[in-house]
Amino acid sequence: MADTPFIPIAGDPDSGTAAEGTDPSKPQKAAARVWQRGGRLSSVSDAIGSGLERFLSNAGFDRAPWLAVVFAAGILTWFGLRTPWQWMSVIGLGLILALFALAAWRGDPDRDQLRQAVIACALVFVAGVSVIWIRSEMVGAAAMDRPVIERVQGYVLERTDQPAQDRIRLTMAVRDADTGVGRKIRVNVPMETVAEAVENHSNGALAEGAVVRMRVRLMPPASPMLPGAYDFARAAWFKGLSATGSAMGAVDIIEPAPEASGIATVQRALSAHVRSRVDGSAGTIAAAFASGDRGAILEGDEDAMRDAGLTHLLAISGLHVSAVIAATYFVAIKLLALFPALALRVRLPIMAAAAGAIAGISYTLLTGAQVPTVRSCVAAMLVLIALAMGRDALSLRMVAVAAIFVLLLWPESVVGPSFQMSFSAVLAIVALHTSPAVKAFLAPREEPWFARTGRNIMMLFITGLVIEIALMPIVLFHFHRAGLYGALANVIAIPLVTFISMPLIAVALVFDLVGLGAPFWWVVEASLNLLLGIAHFTAGQPGAVKLMPQMSGLAIALFVLGGLWLALWHGKARLLGFIPAAAATILLLMTPIPDVLIGREGRHVGITIAAEDGSKRLLSLRDSRSSYSRDNLLELSSVTTDPIPLADWEGAQCSAEFCVITLDRGGRQWSLLLARNRELVEERALAAACERADIVVADRYLPYSCNPRWLKADRGLLETSGGLSIDLANERIMAVGDSQGEHGWWRGEGD
Repeated sequence: MADTPFIPIAGDPDSGTAAEGTDPSKPQKAAARVWQRGGRLSSVSDAIGSGLERFLSNAGFDRAPWLAVVFAAGILTWFGLRTPWQWMSVIGLGLILALFALAAWRGDPDRDQLRQAVIACALVFVAGVSVIWIRSEMVGAAAMDRPVIERVQGYVLERTDQPAQDRIRLTMAVRDADTGVGRKIRVNVPMETVAEAVENHSNGALAEGAVVRMRVRLMPPASPMLPGAYDFARAAWFKGLSATGSAMGAVDIIEPAPEASGIATVQRALSAHVRSRVDGSAGTIAAAFASGDRGAILEGDEDAMRDAGLTHLLAISGLHVSAVIAATYFVAIKLLALFPALALRVRLPIMAAAAGAIAGISYTLLTGAQVPTVRSCVAAMLVLIALAMGRDALSLRMVAVAAIFVLLLWPESVVGPSFQMSFSAVLAIVALHTSPAVKAFLAPREEPWFARTGRNIMMLFITGLVIEIALMPIVLFHFHRAGLYGALANVIAIPLVTFISMPLIAVALVFDLVGLGAPFWWVVEASLNLLLGIAHFTAGQPGAVKLMPQMSGLAIALFVLGGLWLALWHGKARLLGFIPAAAATILLLMTPIPDVLIGREGRHVGITIAAEDGSKRLLSLRDSRSSYSRDNLLELSSVTTDPIPLADWEGAQCSAEFCVITLDRGGRQWSLLLARNRELVEERALAAACERADIVVADRYLPYSCNPRWLKADRGLLETSGGLSIDLANERIMAVGDSQGEHGWWRGEGD
């Protein structure tokens, strides 16, 4: 067989020739450029990795607090994402990231710190998302479809006395009349009705364990009235409540509560006893300190405490639990030291810590075991353990362990103001007092007593100021208002409560056992009247309260990031936390005040306008008797004065059915047509009025012929979107439904 001649192919590198018009060196040059780009990317990646590794190695920080932060971030991510596939996606991405770090840097000593950090944070983040998702599926209760009036018979699970509102609140387990499925409801019962119900039964018959029958008006738990308002539907979902309402008519007690007294019975008896010994508003505050029962505190007193920055004193939390445990520890160790035989054979700190632990746990249970109290109790137990072991009792790791404990049991609490404010305050205190500068300032030294007292007073003021700064963004985000003089008020109020009011309440209760508590109760009443006087005086000062519109999610996230970095990091790197905090402050100051606020049902509408003196005023479509609706409109519009009825405003034209008002915003005229009632009008006239309006608002369904130029906010839209906040200058609409997604508590249609 003859050899086949070799025929060169143009462009074949083995042929020794090239196709016409080509350069044989170009493939090699192109490959070289690819390898060069890959090398540069690899070197950049190595440089970043090495920099992160050096940063983590030299940081010298405690990793446990950051793991608690990542766990909380996972929970918050679940709330922020809208759909189950998004929740599953972040779980999958977290697991992939952990596996990547394990595989890519395994056995590499130059990436040890970075590998551990990435794996730990990814897995803890996934755990946070998973825990809250599981919790939601386990405890969530679907809301009723619509308001109903029905007769129910149920078992009383919990009773809460609210004398200030002249009612009690019953949480009951009942069965649905149609399906027979069990559900949990909450019903308000007037005190007069309660008194009539127990006339034929022993005292306290209407309490936990009783079976009662009553006619009730029930409603599904309400979603937020406006964007940024309190989400009761979410809170009710995690409490297992499917409906709330009020009793109508008499209450029949089918089976009285058992005679065996539980913690709730003791709590109510203690609260009543304290109020009988201390008169007036001071008695209601004393009852809150002794038993955690805040139901008797008058609304005016609560508002004054809030605006003065003292409302944290009413919530049984770290201050109260710490005071009880510290007092018990001090008294126990001093009494035990009186017995030399015992002191020489037993470590007194251990026995005193045990006594403090018993007192703290008992006080936590007695006051209702709310999330802040449980957090404080857990942290206090860790402090007692540290004291018994001779270790440093004040550390960020202690705060982290307490936070993870609470979040494992109640992960939903991370979105609530109670958890956020409680941990922010404790974190600020611990970070401040463990800093080198403060340790040097408070270090013992040879000096007169007045100098030492002055330094302690100065440190108390600085601590109060730091707490106010730490809490301000959270308070503004949730409540849209904050007291500006809280640091000054707390300088007097905190020592007054910690060292006078609470210890004397305990002493008075002890001496009441032998009938000698009256003098101590007199001092308690005087001290608490002074506390209320401070609150009312501070809240009444000009500019004492600052109102802000709804803060954006980005702004609060930057505030939290900056605060955590300042608190948890060490060295000069800590100062980097001021960057996100400063950016958040700028965003907060740039937050526009909404021009129009529309409630979730379209009944309540607020319009912000500029008065002649330049101040902001609020026009209200309806003069509501509901303080809840009025307060939401005022707070979210940043207006401190009472709203003006729209019909009384000279710039509005109102008939019996509608109001028309024109607003000048963003360089153009906006015409608003607002329905005042549900009276039907002639369709052709309504259609013509809608054509002339930019925005139409009604609390009923409007016909298709009603076509405004920009927005038709009738019942059909609001059932899907929820309440609306409108910025006309930027033509921006915020809706409650924008942040709800497919979470079980949201009842908006179309999601």
